[in-house]
This record gives sequence, C-alpha cells and structure tokens, in this order.
Amino acid sequence: MFKKIEIWILFLTIFLGLLFSVFFGVLVRQELVGGTKFGIFSKTALFFAEMPSKIKTLLTESDIHVKRPNRFPNNGGFEGKPLEDEAYLLLSRFDGDMMDGIVELIDLRNFEVLHTWNPNLNYFNSLVPPVDEFKYLSRDSADHRKPLMHPKLTNDGGLLFHWETPLRKINACSELVFQNSQHIFHHAIETDKDGNIWVPAYLYPQSLAKEKTGRKSPMNMGYKDDAIIKLTRTGEIIFEKSVSEIFIENGLEYLLFSVGNSGSHNDFHHDPIHLNDIQPVDFDGPYWNEGDIFISLRHQSMVLLYRPSENKIIWKGVGPFFHQHDVNILDETRISVFNNNSKTTINGDKVDGNNEIIIYDFKTNSYSKYLSKSLIDHDVRTIRQGRGKILPNGDLFIEESNYARTLYFDHDGALMWSHINRAKNGEVYAPGWSRILYTDEDINNISNFLSRTKNCDS
Repeated sequence: MFKKIEIWILFLTIFLGLLFSVFFGVLVRQELVGGTKFGIFSKTALFFAEMPSKIKTLLTESDIHVKRPNRFPNNGGFEGKPLEDEAYLLLSRFDGDMMDGIVELIDLRNFEVLHTWNPNLNYFNSLVPPVDEFKYLSRDSADHRKPLMHPKLTNDGGLLFHWETPLRKINACSELVFQNSQHIFHHAIETDKDGNIWVPAYLYPQSLAKEKTGRKSPMNMGYKDDAIIKLTRTGEIIFEKSVSEIFIENGLEYLLFSVGNSGSHNDFHHDPIHLNDIQPVDFDGPYWNEGDIFISLRHQSMVLLYRPSENKIIWKGVGPFFHQHDVNILDETRISVFNNNSKTTINGDKVDGNNEIIIYDFKTNSYSKYLSKSLIDHDVRTIRQGRGKILPNGDLFIEESNYARTLYFDHDGALMWSHINRAKNGEVYAPGWSRILYTDEDINNISNFLSRTKNCDS
C-alpha cells in the first residue's frame, strides 16, 4: 500500500527540516529585534509565524478584549443598600448582551438608569485616516471590542471618552461633537476649574532621538512616548509635554534606559513610564500652586507633582505603592493613591495581598492606609487599572476593574452596595473606569443635562 522509503532519505528530510526551522526562526527574530533586516524574506517569515495568533484573535476577539474572570458567580448587577444622599454613577461598561460599549447615568438613591449613551464607534473610526498609529484603529477599537474609557460629563451636557483612540466628545444623543485625532489618547480624563481637559497620550513620532527609541508605532510595540496633554473645552491642544523629556530635563533619564542587559535587543523597555492619571491642581496650597499637576506613573511605581510653567518636578513619591493608579487631592496637605500593590514576578504580575488606598500627608511626610480592613475583607485585588475615590464625608468608591466589580463603602468601612457587570448569558464583561458624581457642581450639571435629553429619549 505504501512504498518503502530509503533510510538516508528520511534522515536527510529531517535534517533539512531542522535546518529550515532554524533559518525560519532567524528570519523571524531579525525582523522583530535584529539590527539587520532581510526585506521580503523576513517579513514573509514573520507573517506566517503570526498566523496562528491572528486566527485565534479573529475567532475569539471579543472574549480576549472584554470578557473578565468570573470571581463572583453568585453576584450580578447592583446589590446592597441605595444611598440616602443625592449621588450618581457614570457607569461605563461593556454590555455583553449587546456586545457593545455603553455608558449609563445611574441614580444611586434607587439604582435607576436615567440615561444611556451608545455611540457608533465604527463610524467615528471611519473618519480617521488609517495611517501611522491609527493604521489598525477600525480593527482594534471597533464597537464590539472595547468599553468607553473614563467618561466625563461636561457642564455643557457633553460626554468625553476614549480607549487608546482619538479623544471624543458626544452629545446626549450619542452624536459626535468633536474628536481630536492628533494623538492616541489613553487612561484618565480630568478637567480643571476652567474646563480645560487633561488626558495622557502617546506622541508619535516619538519626541526623543530615533537612535534611543526607534520610530515604530506605539500601537505596534514601539516606544510609548507618554505625554501630558491639555486641551480646550472644544478639543484643541494648548499644551503637550513628553514625560520622557520631563525625566531627562529633571535628571531622571537613568530611569528610562538603564534596565536590563544592554547587549540584547530583547531587553529594550518600550513602556518604561505608563502614565495613567493626570490630576490638575485648582488652588494654591502650602505644598503646591494652582496650575500644578499630579501624575501617576505605573511602571515607575511613582507619583509626581509637576509644575508645567517651570518644567520642574516639585515632589517625587515612591515607596509604599506598586503599579498604582488614580491620584486624588483630598485637601491642602493630603493626596490619596489607589495602590494596586501589584508586583512583577517570574509568573507575571501578582497582587501581593490586596489593593490599598494610600494617603500621603505632605505636612507630616507620612503615608497611611484608608479602610484597609474593608478592602481585605472583601478581597479587592485588581492587578491592573482600578479606581479609588475618598468622598468628603469619608465614604469610599472603588472600581476593581479586572473583575468588573464596583464597590461603595461608608466612612466606617461597611459595604453599602456593589455592582458586577454580568450579562444575561452569565459571563462577566469589562467596566471602563466609572465615575461617581456627588458634588454640587456635578448635581447641577446632571439636572441641566437631563432637561436636554427629552428629544433623544422620545
């Protein structure tokens, strides 16, 4: 039935196969990290090497990007006691039933959904030329792949958001007001008292010399040149500054280019900073000036107080937090930080115990933990992302992003309510950095907003 094969032919075939495998691997490596490229040959080898992962992504892309571990199988939606005082939740979440990112305005006195935004991201993406850092925007940021990142309700009734996309503003009817596509914007969105918008972005081409960072797109594993961006209410950039340049100009360049074995291309760190929050300072105090900003740098486990007007780092906080997020100003001497307490190990990033809310007091130069027992008792431990807001009355709002859980504790540490973003199919899907609204300005904005939404809701 089968013809016999000479043994020498078999061994020759195996030898040639091994030789081809080694040559194929060399081509792939040179295309990825080598100083010498082999044109169409190495590019073709990389194309075929990436085919299995690309096929898997096409088959399961929604799960990869938006599904979350089911840590709490017996919980879903809102559970617990509504608040007595007026407050609202701007809940950003991926709706696993619609397979779409939405934002809901929720009255926390009864958990009623007052309004829903569901913008057409595919259309917004189509308005951006697919070049450079936006080459794969329509693929990677389609409606079915991401929630809307850290939505911000503006006092004119608009909603700001992004998720490694242009910065976008929509109206109550989810129609596009503007999108700034000068950069890829990411992480937290904040506004100052004048209504200016502060948000991180990646600069491309990178601001540093090509010999240091290369010119590969940040969305294609190139150097992520994190920048502080300030925009007007209408989306025009009025200030931008590379954090890498801030480091270099303030004597901290050693933190960018001194990690790993310099003899290996594989050790180049393309994301040494990872800017995740910019908190503008709106008042003068004994330790800062109006116009300063606090910034959180995850991959440095560092929080900085930076003065843009002087290009000067005023204070550098490192120590009792790891891979932290969400810096907030509590009063004229204190700030709070959401400490992921996540450490990079041989087995990847792991939370060492639980997440923490760390308070730093400039007056006493001391750190303390806030409602630590509550976070331990309820096993709050998001590895990445995460939000933590101490309200003026001492209550604590938490988003445990990796597990799609939102929690609200009273000032004594008792859990008032929680929310898990579970779909009808039982699966859990990603939140998008929700925001609690409780100030007099917030409540007035919401009242004005709701009076404008009747045409959209009819």
